[in-house]
Amino acid sequence: MTDIAAGLEQVRERIRNARIRAGRVDRVELVAVTKNHPVTALAEAVSLGVEHVGENRVQEAAQKRALYTGKEPLWHLIGHLQRNKAAQAVRLFDLIQSVDSERILRAIQMQAEKTDKVQDILLQFNIAEEPQKYGLKLGDYENVLAALAEMSHVRLRGLMCMAPFTEDPETVRPVFRVAYHLYDDLRKRFPEGQIRYLSMGMSNDFEVAIEEGANLVRVGTAIFGERVY
Repeated sequence: MTDIAAGLEQVRERIRNARIRAGRVDRVELVAVTKNHPVTALAEAVSLGVEHVGENRVQEAAQKRALYTGKEPLWHLIGHLQRNKAAQAVRLFDLIQSVDSERILRAIQMQAEKTDKVQDILLQFNIAEEPQKYGLKLGDYENVLAALAEMSHVRLRGLMCMAPFTEDPETVRPVFRVAYHLYDDLRKRFPEGQIRYLSMGMSNDFEVAIEEGANLVRVGTAIFGERVY
């Protein structure tokens, strides 16, 4: 068994155990984050059943998509998107998770309209309001939903939350809990089935995130090992 296969097996077991602890019977999707890992690692993960791949940077995703020849996964952008990369992001990604401002939202709408694509997105919230991180504030919630109502080529599928990094994941449980309340509110406001994803939790805290309602977790290091910069 390769290191990637072993890491993937362990992550899947941790996901299963977290679901059991939370008494959940719904599906939790795994996004394998391939940032700074070679396309061969991505290909191996997909061959082992990974269906969702996450990239932080548009340019790295473009390079990998040009090289990759296997079964196509669903591609997720999980890193900050600059406005000048919006057109490329719309072309490359099935789901843009990191819509962290109304400005970026409008740029995606404009580029998607040009190609007549309805781009699936998540709204990224910086619930802890960490100054070094991107993301909408809770106070932006109503305004960004009002902006979305005017957009024909963007489809909201849920929200993404990045919790503060900590050695003890229990300390960020309240952040995940607030995100779940936002997600639950979105499901009530939009047509049934449209709001599908609550993306939260990474290698160090995804089990707590699942216990608090995450159904999309973004895991890189626990599958692929430490990144090589």
